[in-house]
Amino acid sequence: MQKRVINPWTWQDTRGYVQGVEVRQQEGVLYCAGQAAVLPDGSSSTADMKTQMQQALQNLETVISKAGYACKNIVRLTVYTTSSEELFATCFNDYTDWTQKHGVQTALTLMEVKSLYETLSIEFEATVVR
Repeated sequence: MQKRVINPWTWQDTRGYVQGVEVRQQEGVLYCAGQAAVLPDGSSSTADMKTQMQQALQNLETVISKAGYACKNIVRLTVYTTSSEELFATCFNDYTDWTQKHGVQTALTLMEVKSLYETLSIEFEATVVR
């Protein structure tokens, strides 16, 4: 797989994403369902958004690794949250730390939604290539 990042500016560098990702000669594409803070028993977390983000990212990592892919090859990530204000105030730095830890350079869209399933406050939907 060949991956090329397109960044006409530098301001997004500290925000944990890139403006565009071109992929050539990939061997496979993994489309991940939205991963949220759903616990191993199938129950939805009632924790705060920061804790839910950690669980959701861990769940995303699990799906990606079980499929034989790597987080560094996430090329598209959509974040759904019930409160953008809370996300930026309490845990956006956790997200950027996670991207740095895994070498993630992804095109990113963040959307505030009225609600997510049951008690969930954040969800990640990813496209990963190999």
